[in-house]
Amino acid sequence: MARPARRCREDRRPLVTTTPQIRYSARALLLDEDDRLLLFSSVDDANGETFWYPVGGGIKEGESPEDALRREVEEETGRTEFEIGPQIWYREAVASWGGNTYDCRERFYLCRVSHFSVDTSGFSQGEIDTVSGHRWWTLDELDAATDRLVPADLAPRLRAVLTDGAPAEPDVVGS
Repeated sequence: MARPARRCREDRRPLVTTTPQIRYSARALLLDEDDRLLLFSSVDDANGETFWYPVGGGIKEGESPEDALRREVEEETGRTEFEIGPQIWYREAVASWGGNTYDCRERFYLCRVSHFSVDTSGFSQGEIDTVSGHRWWTLDELDAATDRLVPADLAPRLRAVLTDGAPAEPDVVGS
């Protein structure tokens, strides 16, 4: 699926002189039975490059990270049945999305699901405007990706988790 999208920026550098809003989020490393990973894409408004990132989004006030993950997966993919595994990574980054700059604090969870066709009918207007595509990636495809992946070391880190198992404590990952 590909469609024109309004550009967004995902970067570690502050974009404006105002203090970015802190945004806590939960992200699903949604893997099917063949270890294919579902990622969404957007276009970086700073350089026009496509980047790919896991399903997920903001944690609402009073919501647990796991509840936010369930809600986000359903809204973004239409899927309600999936297994939430351990939190394996944590990431902090500054990002601009839909005209706002955020100081992102992201939790990444290893999740399992049977392969399915993605239903984006639950997208918010912001997602409709900024998400340009989605696809399932094999590990080899992630290794060979020429577009930017978020986090940047997604491929080797995911391969390590699938080979060695989840870390005892979430690893801190870079941009």
